[in-house]
Amino acid sequence: MLVLSRVVGELISIGDDISVRVLSVNGSSVRFGVEAPQKVNVHRSEVYQRIQRKQVTEKVR
Repeated sequence: MLVLSRVVGELISIGDDISVRVLSVNGSSVRFGVEAPQKVNVHRSEVYQRIQRKQVTEKVR
């Protein structure tokens, strides 16, 4: 795992096409903005896990 420190407004680049910007920090809550091509799906981890479970369930049927 790569651990980075950033301040509000700074970017993290992932490859050539994806950027994550720190939008705000409020106590223990951090807001990010993700810029990615439309073909790249971006989800919170709990949403992604739900999508994965649904796909597995549909394959079993």
